[in-house]
This record gives sequence, structure tokens and C-alpha cells, in this order.
Amino acid sequence: MTTDIRPLRADARRNLERILASARTLFAERGPDAQMEDIAAHAGVGIGTLYRRFPTKAALVTELVRERFQEFAVIAAECEGIDDPGEALATMMRRHAESTEGDVAFQLAMLKLNDFHWEGIEEDKAALNAVVARIIERAQSAGDVRADLRTEDYGMMMCGITATMHFMGGTHEWRRHLDLILAGLKRH
Repeated sequence: MTTDIRPLRADARRNLERILASARTLFAERGPDAQMEDIAAHAGVGIGTLYRRFPTKAALVTELVRERFQEFAVIAAECEGIDDPGEALATMMRRHAESTEGDVAFQLAMLKLNDFHWEGIEEDKAALNAVVARIIERAQSAGDVRADLRTEDYGMMMCGITATMHFMGGTHEWRRHLDLILAGLKRH
């Protein structure tokens, strides 16, 4: 059984891009109080257009998170090419954090402050985790990081940084949090 997945028409693609950009903007401004009707109006599309594509706010947030995880995978692949294994891990963590600094929808999803479900993102998350695992293993083999660091720890550490971003605001706080984590990862 095959499924015919056709690319979106140009106008539908533009509408989708406007919806996602508007959602990011309004979540940044209003947090979880951003309403679907306001997102549609901000995007310049009808509410029916928004609901046909995203029947719930959770579905919209899921798409925003999916895009973020796809971006994370690209960043991780780029960092995997860094010669110094410890620097590859540190750069990946820094760039992942920088990419989420203003993304309140992603922050809320990671903090589970809204109705977010992981269904539909498993593939993107698995692709990212595969690269993260290789980067961690390489840094461990080089003796740059603790031997007990696990791939699962990466998400926990990044969620902690996300919480710092969300609750403390300001770039200095989350960067200090990241610096403390990186110092704690070094092999003693």
C-alpha cells in the first residue's frame, strides 16, 4: 500500500509559513494565552484555513516543535564535523540553546506547560538523538567528558537550560547555566 504525498501548492505553502511565523510571534508575546483566532488574523488567513491544517493548538505547537527538532538535527550534523570532540559537544549545546532562546512555543512544550504530545515527532527526535549519541561517544572516547554521560542526559540538560530561559529571562542567565553544565561534564 502506497500513499501519495504531494507537495503543497505555492499558496498553501505561503499560508503555512505565515501561520507558523505568526504562531511563533504570538507565543513569544503572549505565551500559552495566544489564541488560534489571533494567530490566524496575524497570519492574514481565515480561521478555517488554520483549523484545516491544525485542528487544535496542540497540533500547531507540535508542528513548531517538529521544525525545531529538524533544525536541531541540522545543527548537530554540522557540529559533528568539528575536529575537537569536546568542542563539538559544547558547540552543539550552545547552538541548540541559542536557537530556542526566543522560541516560547518550544520552551512551553519542553516545560509541558501546555497540551503538547510527542506523537508525530518521534522520527525527528530519533534522528537528532542518533547524532547526539555519536558526538557524546566521540567526546567520551577522547576523554573530554565524563564516562557516565548518556544520550538521554542531553535532553534533560537542554530542558534545564530552556527552563532558565523561560523563567529567568535574559541571555546571561541561561549562558551561565550552560557554562556550569559544560564545566560539570568535563572528565576529572
